[in-house]
Amino acid sequence: MVKEDYFEWSKEELIREITKLKKRKKFGMVWEDKPEEVAELCKTKLPVIIEDKEKAISTDPEKPVNIFIEGDNYHALSVLNYTHKGAIDVIYIDPPYNTGARDWKYNNNYVDNNDAWRHSKWLSLIEKRLVLSKRLLKKDGVIIIAIDDNEVHRLRVLIDELMLGYATTSVTVVHNPRGNITNNFARTHEYALFIIPNGAHVIARTKKMNDKPRKFRRWGHNSTRAARPTMFYPVYVKDGQITRIGETPEPDFHPKSKNVIKENGEIEVWPVDQDGVERRWNFGHDTVNNELERMVAVEVKGEFDIFLTQEDSTPKTVWTDSEFEAGRNGATLVKTITGLDFPFPKSLYNVKRCLELIIGNRPNATVLDFFAGSGTTGHAVLELNKDGGKRKFILCTNNESNIASEICYPRVANVINGYKDQKGNKIEGLGGNLRYFKTAFVDAEATDMNKRKLVDNSTEMLCVKEACFDNVESTEYFKIFKNSEDKYIGIIYDDDGISPFIDELKKTQKKFVVYVFSLDDSAREEEFEEVKDLVELKAIPAVILNIYKRIFK
Repeated sequence: MVKEDYFEWSKEELIREITKLKKRKKFGMVWEDKPEEVAELCKTKLPVIIEDKEKAISTDPEKPVNIFIEGDNYHALSVLNYTHKGAIDVIYIDPPYNTGARDWKYNNNYVDNNDAWRHSKWLSLIEKRLVLSKRLLKKDGVIIIAIDDNEVHRLRVLIDELMLGYATTSVTVVHNPRGNITNNFARTHEYALFIIPNGAHVIARTKKMNDKPRKFRRWGHNSTRAARPTMFYPVYVKDGQITRIGETPEPDFHPKSKNVIKENGEIEVWPVDQDGVERRWNFGHDTVNNELERMVAVEVKGEFDIFLTQEDSTPKTVWTDSEFEAGRNGATLVKTITGLDFPFPKSLYNVKRCLELIIGNRPNATVLDFFAGSGTTGHAVLELNKDGGKRKFILCTNNESNIASEICYPRVANVINGYKDQKGNKIEGLGGNLRYFKTAFVDAEATDMNKRKLVDNSTEMLCVKEACFDNVESTEYFKIFKNSEDKYIGIIYDDDGISPFIDELKKTQKKFVVYVFSLDDSAREEEFEEVKDLVELKAIPAVILNIYKRIFK
């Protein structure tokens, strides 16, 4: 149990606590840091993951493998600090809002309005997980946190302290247009906090249909050919359709008119205005081909001109679209997919929009949600992959009130495989692959026996880290795994496995990442001298213990 009373602390513990308090900044968030049992457990136990193979889903070997981890998210994040350090593009979380309505637990007790330490416990919960999760981000990775007014102000201050080198933008999302009645107002909104590395340009512009097509030709300031010569080129039109983009002409070339008819029936359309002034298009020759899908040729008074049907715009900080409504596109959708009610899930399209702004142009991105809830984040990633992308998700949730087994996993499985809605209509699956894991533990004391236990229970962690799940060969002393991209890993559990593994390596002549059991940091390099060009050697459990030493110090 966690010690709540200072009178129970040892002299050394009190000294550490006083030292920590003296190091605290004078300005910022100060709260009563409440110890948490799941974190304290990691002083004596080390988290691992064990696969539940019956819940694996495989629909297409060419699609990426998504990860589902059932267990406390503090322990799941600890494992991910080894498997995915610096590998996550977006972390999206929808943590408990701390409304006082007994919707979350701290140290196995529900937290409600009667708890004098309600805000301190919530901040302690979030702080520990943000510290672990920020290590997982890529250099241009982004954290998105959904939150409401109960904790948003305290959370903003906490973020400013923890996320040095990042800037936070708050987006207001109207998710309940009818409003939730409070004492004085009908509250219609919540927030999405975007935590972005300073100087990073990661937010994609959004496309919006124009009420009227807008001219592709530039006018006004800097609109002439002379101002931007590379933006003066012909757009070819045939049978009313744009067929191709022509080359930028030499400076001394001047078209005879705005429309020039060619022998093959094509029409050259130039950015020339009604007075014959040579102007320019809105895009340079090097980027215009990326805009063809929103360009159209329109005949006006007997001449063709080029127009844009969509506009790229910078996302606004207030979102009011009806698709963000949490009732129809959240709770109702979850019940349609799983047959069960779930309180306050996000609109699928709210989460999809948040993710799309970051990873719409990252087709191989990895998204993490460690408050997975009903699985909306996983569903949104699968939706985004309709563009042919190979984005992956990692969902972490406990199974309190059967949320993992009855809501989150069934939803994701049904979206992948397809399902029938409540009216009996067949909904086609989006396809994908998934591996399901549960957190477990081994003793932390650094004895040879415990190191052996950690190695024996590290197989799934190593497979997740290397994204290799297909078991090619299993013996008493070693295992071999591969993936669809022909990547191989070997795990050697005992010295007696080194020689037969090398024999197998010589047969395959494949390059391997090889994990070798060792009681120290040595990976038995001398044993692999004759095949050193085929192997990247790593010592286990040292590679895992070194990470845990840093995060559990």
